[in-house]
Amino acid sequence: MQDKRVDVGFDFDQIIDRRGMNAIATDGFRDYLFDGQDVVMPCADDDALVMWVADMAFAAPPAAVDAMRERIERPIFGYTVLLDGSLYDAFAGWCERHYEWVPEREHFVTSAGIVPAVDDLVEYIVKPGEKVLTLSPAYGPFETAATKHGHQLVTCRLVASNDGRYTVDFEEFEKKLADPDLRLFILCHPHNPTGRVWAEDELRRMAELCFAYDVMVVSDEIHCDLLRTGLTHTPLAKLYPESDQIITCMSSSKTFNLAGLGMANVIIPNTEIRDVWLGRKFPVVNPISAAAATGVFRHGDRWLEQLHLYLDANFELVRDTLAGQLPDAVFRIPGATYLAWIDLRAYFSPDVDLTRYFAERSGVLLEGGHKFIADADGHVRINLACPRSVVENALTKIVAATLEQ
Repeated sequence: MQDKRVDVGFDFDQIIDRRGMNAIATDGFRDYLFDGQDVVMPCADDDALVMWVADMAFAAPPAAVDAMRERIERPIFGYTVLLDGSLYDAFAGWCERHYEWVPEREHFVTSAGIVPAVDDLVEYIVKPGEKVLTLSPAYGPFETAATKHGHQLVTCRLVASNDGRYTVDFEEFEKKLADPDLRLFILCHPHNPTGRVWAEDELRRMAELCFAYDVMVVSDEIHCDLLRTGLTHTPLAKLYPESDQIITCMSSSKTFNLAGLGMANVIIPNTEIRDVWLGRKFPVVNPISAAAATGVFRHGDRWLEQLHLYLDANFELVRDTLAGQLPDAVFRIPGATYLAWIDLRAYFSPDVDLTRYFAERSGVLLEGGHKFIADADGHVRINLACPRSVVENALTKIVAATLEQ
């Protein structure tokens, strides 16, 4: 049922058929989730409930569609470079309204996405024999970004309380930073998959320890706009405006469901690293992507407010369902993201591949802990950025499959 607080102009209950659109979520899940294994589901692939990859099942906001349409109506798509500053101005305005922080224009560059940006920054910053640190459980591509360039990824395990709240073990964190070979810390802020919104004191302690050990910080803030209603995000760089050791990665892609357009913003205060970036990057951008990003940064505020309300209700539905039907599951509504991180270790042994289990038993496509880096066994990540009816159906199937094992 439509949340009465949500404007009827933004129909988050609409079911949009993504089949045949080359969408990873619907057309590419077998290769990614099952590595080519023969997985037999109780339904046709087209009828599976898609709740795994972190993009939304919602239509992109009118601010994006209108901006793209306006650009397409001027149908020349030649080499396009950000010459007039419109994207930076729109992004800076967004940052000022939402974070009371304005990154310097000189520091602003673009990338085809946050994952490509992190990958490139690892290549540019970390020298042979040096290591990369992140907090675990962690997003899988962070490891790929390190290992593909020949570097070891070191993890610092987050500490989970009995009610599912994650915190940093700062004693362990400092021990990892003290390794003289450690060069770069990738901070996921807010954190994926746990959804933690780091508090200012936590951010300051992490940053100042990195400064003390001369470790650069790449702050992946792609989920920063996807907050629960009433919460705020503090960019790490905002706390240290004079520092050139913090690189910030943000994007309209996750916030407004534009990931397929390939556009991200990277703030690089460090002159040496920025010069390397600019020296290796041909500055052409996709003109449609630039138009969409500019449009949503200028006019996407109201849509995002309504998205927050809809996601709040989806998370509340998950919390209430689990409390009533799987009381031994550990789940805490996260401060950010649209991803539910659920501890099911009370119901499953650590060796169970939960991705495969729920696909085969229920036809629900989600990501089990083995898809994440370290400290994630027995957990599942479920994408709640989908219509309420899909969430309800999936929960019914997940509960039934859990209780029957």
